[in-house]
Amino acid sequence: MAATDTAKDTATELLRLNERLLKSIVTGDWATYDSLCAADLTCFEPEALGHLVEGMAFHKFYFDLGAGAGSVNVTMAGAHVRMLGSDAGVVSYTRLVQRLDASGSPVTSRVEETRIWQRLSNTWKLVHVHRSQAAT
Repeated sequence: MAATDTAKDTATELLRLNERLLKSIVTGDWATYDSLCAADLTCFEPEALGHLVEGMAFHKFYFDLGAGAGSVNVTMAGAHVRMLGSDAGVVSYTRLVQRLDASGSPVTSRVEETRIWQRLSNTWKLVHVHRSQAAT
């Protein structure tokens, strides 16, 4: 298999893993989320108020609050994968989240995300997240 085929296959795998991760977030599936993340995951997220957060406890707090009510659809728009060698890749995209508001009308919000994946002990793990403030 050519090197470009391997990189394309890896990029496809990272997109699939990222979609799985996003689904775990909207369904409140902590076990899946935890299995896809490195224990020392770092992030810059709006909820962190400008601070770099390390570890899983910050994220677990939100899962413990419970999954959101109602139907939610998540789309990775304009997804792009940049491989940083054979064991690391950056996935960047705009996350579109569709749901119903309190009156039952459909609404869409968006955030820009960059997620860094690293192969650790032959398993892909999310190691860093950078997410913008949600916009509608």
